[in-house]
Amino acid sequence: MIYGFISTILFIIVLPFWILISLLNPKLGYGFTEKLGFNLGKPLDKKSIVFYGVSVGEVLALQNLITETKKQFPDFNIVVTTGTKTGQEMAKKKLTEIADYITYFPFDFPFCINNFFKKVNPKVIIIAETELWPNIAYCSKKNNIPLYIVNGRMSDRTYGSYKKLSFFFKPILQKYTKILTQSETDNNKLISIGANPETTNIMGNLKFDININLDNFSPIEKNDNDKIIIAGSTHSGEDEIILSAFEEIYKSNQNIKLLIAPRHPERNNSVFELCKNTRLRIGKRSNKDNFINNDIILLDTLGELSKMYSICEFAFIGGSFNKTGGHNPLEANIFNKPVISGPSTNNFKDIYAIITRNNAGVIVKNKEELIMQINKLLKDKEYYKNACDDCKLVFEQNKGAMHFVINELKELINS
Repeated sequence: MIYGFISTILFIIVLPFWILISLLNPKLGYGFTEKLGFNLGKPLDKKSIVFYGVSVGEVLALQNLITETKKQFPDFNIVVTTGTKTGQEMAKKKLTEIADYITYFPFDFPFCINNFFKKVNPKVIIIAETELWPNIAYCSKKNNIPLYIVNGRMSDRTYGSYKKLSFFFKPILQKYTKILTQSETDNNKLISIGANPETTNIMGNLKFDININLDNFSPIEKNDNDKIIIAGSTHSGEDEIILSAFEEIYKSNQNIKLLIAPRHPERNNSVFELCKNTRLRIGKRSNKDNFINNDIILLDTLGELSKMYSICEFAFIGGSFNKTGGHNPLEANIFNKPVISGPSTNNFKDIYAIITRNNAGVIVKNKEELIMQINKLLKDKEYYKNACDDCKLVFEQNKGAMHFVINELKELINS
């Protein structure tokens, strides 16, 4: 394959610079040897079902599917791979007792992939959402390894770029065994850039197949009449909006509390400084601070946000007051907690269409609308109760994607 040869030559040229940059920025070097296909240990003793979730969100979306796959196919190893350090940490936190092997997904170069294949001996490879890897596709096809995309989606911005390069992506997409998408819109986008219509199908969204699991969870202590608002997965520029809105509402409602959770851990210190500027009482989860003695607590621990939604009245979902495209609102909805988001929700456009149509979530345009919606949820008891009930309805109507994939695997493995 010409692409494989050229990419390998380019990799050899770039490698010294990559190593140098990794020394200057260690974040880029996490899992480097594993991604090269080295330091993987002895080959596994039997065929594997391999899952790939690039980062935290994808790992969490795959969690229940991986757990069910382990139950349904006990004769296979379960291998979980990620592309980022935070994804790796989450995989080990959530799936160590389920997976037989957790590592990084290989770089998309033939020698890295072949080393990886020798280690894990894949029966099938399952990639979450839409990760298109030319050499993975080619090597899988060459070695008769079925390659699946599950929970496939494509944002409008990504689609515009891919559509212009459809001549490049079509032969890659054609090598995937099946592409299973979240919605009809995603399905049509992928087909229009070259996916095979006969093997590209709608499965629904794995993120609706969430199980509530509060094992080993220690809630933050609070007074009985405290009402907790969570600002989850916030990005730069959003914390200021949230804190300003909270300060204004707090003036007339001092039993409200705010738990703020930056999306990226490296921002924890800067967000804590912003919290201190409010002159309210500030604490940190890592210090085991509580809401009895604090008005705002920074959630600076990893992997707790999804469980924290169980203690709030409602939540603001970050990444939506900038161009990030939002984050998953269902992590709060599963606990029957309504959500508020800013106008940028294109990463979860279909989910937001469902939850806003069912009144389980509201999209606001600015800080003023955010304050109005928070006050409405705090003061209008009937409105709040109906919004909570509508969260439950959303899940009742949209479950089933996980079993769709399990049935696909049964058909593949039993054929």
